[in-house]
Amino acid sequence: MELLLGRDVLTSPGAAAQSPGGDPGRSVKLRLALLSFLMLFVELALIRWLGANIVYLSYYSNFVLLGSFLGIGIGFLRARSRINLFPWTPVALAVLTAFVLRFPVQISHTSGTQLIFFGALKTTGLPTWLMLPVIFLAVAAVMAMIGEGVARTFVLFKPLDAYRLDILGSIAGIAAFSALAFLNAKPLAWGIITAVTLLVLSGTRIGILQFAALASLAGLLTANSLISHDLWSPYYRITVGATTKAQTIPVMVNGIPHQAITAAAKRPAIFYQPYTQAPRNPLNNVLVVGAGTGNDVAGALRMGAKHIDAVEIDPMIYKLGTKLNSDHPYQSPRVSAHINDGRAFLSQTKKKYDLILFALPDSLTLVAGQSSLRLESYLFTLQAIQSARAHLVPGTGVFAMYNYYRTTWLRNRLANTLDVAFGHAPCASSVGQHQQQLSVLTVSVSPAAVDCVSTWHRPSGVLPPATDDHPFVYLASNTIPSFYLLTLGLILLASLVLVRTVSGPYRKMTRFVDLFFMGAAFMLLETKSVVQFALLFGTTWFVNALVFGGVLLAVLAAVETSRRVVITRPQLLYGGLLLALAVAWVVPADSLLSLSVVPRFALAVLIAFAPIFLANLVFTQRFRDVGDSTVAFAANLLGAMVGGVIEYVSLITGYRALLIVVAGLYGLAFLTGRRKLTAAKAETGAVPPTLTARSASTAAT
Repeated sequence: MELLLGRDVLTSPGAAAQSPGGDPGRSVKLRLALLSFLMLFVELALIRWLGANIVYLSYYSNFVLLGSFLGIGIGFLRARSRINLFPWTPVALAVLTAFVLRFPVQISHTSGTQLIFFGALKTTGLPTWLMLPVIFLAVAAVMAMIGEGVARTFVLFKPLDAYRLDILGSIAGIAAFSALAFLNAKPLAWGIITAVTLLVLSGTRIGILQFAALASLAGLLTANSLISHDLWSPYYRITVGATTKAQTIPVMVNGIPHQAITAAAKRPAIFYQPYTQAPRNPLNNVLVVGAGTGNDVAGALRMGAKHIDAVEIDPMIYKLGTKLNSDHPYQSPRVSAHINDGRAFLSQTKKKYDLILFALPDSLTLVAGQSSLRLESYLFTLQAIQSARAHLVPGTGVFAMYNYYRTTWLRNRLANTLDVAFGHAPCASSVGQHQQQLSVLTVSVSPAAVDCVSTWHRPSGVLPPATDDHPFVYLASNTIPSFYLLTLGLILLASLVLVRTVSGPYRKMTRFVDLFFMGAAFMLLETKSVVQFALLFGTTWFVNALVFGGVLLAVLAAVETSRRVVITRPQLLYGGLLLALAVAWVVPADSLLSLSVVPRFALAVLIAFAPIFLANLVFTQRFRDVGDSTVAFAANLLGAMVGGVIEYVSLITGYRALLIVVAGLYGLAFLTGRRKLTAAKAETGAVPPTLTARSASTAAT
């Protein structure tokens, strides 16, 4: 088949080392785009699926991302190897899938001294010290094989032509995965798309073992889907349990108990304290954030609320509540349901509420595969509570929050946040013991509006409120937890050993040290954009998909610009990039929250994507003339992996300070690449001083 041309041409290292000549042909272009589609699609699928089955990864899912970058980098370094590993991709995927299904991992409730996790009732599966290295190496192996397939076709093109096709394929990959998320598709659909893509890429030369592996992959995912009856939302693997003797319906996410659908009349009295402690509150309008399966909405209806805005981020959990809750709260004409992020809803509505209730809004996953942000992180910051206060009816409006806070320091931190936001201590009461202790915090702008049974008293050493810049409410101090440091150290050590073992001496990458620094800087810049848009528009999967799509479109725009325009003074690009980073520093993200949606979106795009576009102009102007595109691209990818490690610095400094790190890394890229800039200027000495526009036909010769 023609689609095999990219692989067949590279059967000898000498063929790969030659510079590409004419147009490789439409079939080879399609192959590169399809390979890039596969690479990003599988990466996203692994992040989602592994996090749902191995609960550790739900709390630092960039662990899978780091393994992916390492693997793809190694794959690109192997582009000229005599042995082609890409055909073994189906086997590696099937083995990884079987291993995870055989050894799923859960952890018990964890309330350590540094960071709180929400886990299952007991620990199951292989120990952490064994499971994490196995998964990291397995992900790296799978992505190395796919990355090698991309690289062997990548070298047939001029660098920017190859990069352009890679970006187009990646855009298709994120669009396809986002569409499946919208449709609540199960992993079986992900597996089918992956298997079909691999079949198309392999053509008639697929071996019996590879075909058997693809069939096994589809069979394993089919059997798992039929046996488990799990539902898949854009955030979780959801399991609905059988009705208990107490007539509750347990709902688990990623194997962890998350909610229990209970009739309002059977809920303990402590859930109704926010209502009974505010007897003068008429309850004309109530806002429930974290409405879930409808328990708290049903409770508000039972207490006489005339209208309720119910905000739930997960559409599948909302649908379960509509179907299974015996009180049918979502069918009430007094209820308006909103599938949205709670903080985003507060920034978009102008309503005033008699009661705002944060009802157990704790997530069990991170916002994206490359940040330490949880779905509810921006809901518990000082600025979020101040926003909620601004939406209360003056004089009588009441704010309340409750949860099983697992540890005393977290409960005190949140009580302190209410104290700072409202100017006086909240009411505080608890029931139960240890990790099953339910705590309720209630407060009003006017202390007289709430009849406290007991008032919270500030202990010594209470933690300060989390902020929008440092939204890590479950982190006990501004530090990187020791288990993160150990894991990240082992990742870097394993990466050094693997790159040296698989790809040979490091010196062949020393020509591209500047591209390495660019990769690290861009990874941090992308992370900063993700968290910025999460703050401004919500931590929903849809916002994240739009941001990642927007980043890829900005990259594509830079590629198209560099294919047509030669910038003879790249130093100007670095200057423009540093200026754009300075603007992003001067205008913090939370300062835009006071704007209405349209101007907020316009300014957010300008502030976030101007540095991304300029950063990619810097990269593409350098990348266009590299002598070895695969090694150069590998250096950039490995730099991105290191950037993913550096991202954990935000746990100490907050996200805004990442801009300083980004500027420093681009400064290092400038210093280490100065000779390349000088050479580029000398080669184009006869052109106009700033820009040389070239037609597409000229650029292709």
